[in-house]
Amino acid sequence: MARPDLNLLATLDVLLAEGSVAAAARRLRLSPSAMSRALARLRETMGDPLLVRAGRGLVPSPRALELREQVGRIVQEAEAALRPQRRLQPRRLVRSFTLRCSDGFVERFGPALLARIGDQAPGVQLRFVPRLDKDSALLRSGAVDLETGVVGPATGPELRMRALFDDRSVGVVRPGHPLCQGEVTPARFAAERHVLVARRAQDKGPVDEALAVLGLRRKVVATVGGFAAAIGLVRGSDLVTSVPERHTEPLRAGMHSFELPAAIAAAIPSMTVAMFWHPRTEADPAHRWLRALVVDLCAAERP
Repeated sequence: MARPDLNLLATLDVLLAEGSVAAAARRLRLSPSAMSRALARLRETMGDPLLVRAGRGLVPSPRALELREQVGRIVQEAEAALRPQRRLQPRRLVRSFTLRCSDGFVERFGPALLARIGDQAPGVQLRFVPRLDKDSALLRSGAVDLETGVVGPATGPELRMRALFDDRSVGVVRPGHPLCQGEVTPARFAAERHVLVARRAQDKGPVDEALAVLGLRRKVVATVGGFAAAIGLVRGSDLVTSVPERHTEPLRAGMHSFELPAAIAAAIPSMTVAMFWHPRTEADPAHRWLRALVVDLCAAERP
């Protein structure tokens, strides 16, 4: 069996990215007829039409959609392997990185991260965008360089991941609140009025399930979508909330934090916060430098 022409991989990558013979030809500086011949060779080699006429344009076949990510990754890894490796000089680096993370992560680690970057690479700019869901499409498209978030079953299997730290939930009240004194038992905890943090429409969480096992029920008087909002409500009232300890350290300044009763704490899922990136940036020296900086920062600021 004849070996396939691996040069066709680069052509296929551009064709799948552009979805147009003419656009792919311009990008590769080929004539439209030469690109059409290359597409014909690809179709013959792979036994699939790859791009199919739909009106005035072309649409990818199911096989093409299946191959898009794989082919792009292979081509990028091959280009990285053939490219001369340069020793990164951060002080000469002029680049912008986009980080997708929660407000809590920005508030907790953002100032220290910016300080380190300013010291090591003053030409680097960070752009923080909110992580409102767990969809990794922005990482795949290259619109986002790094993401941070809780590891879960929805994490894309093709993504690279590095655990940063574990976090636990703590209770928060204003100074002078009755829960500042004495042991916080499940009964005392349940008797207070609570703020629930939930991104989806719901009025119960793991805390409520744990209390139900004990025959207790709390009153949730407000539901908010973020930790900053929950702590803000608690700061000016007699309400109670529970939030991740490390994520919210700056937000809880001047507040009273306490350990949740053991029966409740055991029911809240453990949280491993990790950093995610797409394989296309795995070998990029600047990305590797930034990732190492984030890992080192999170490790250095352990409580």
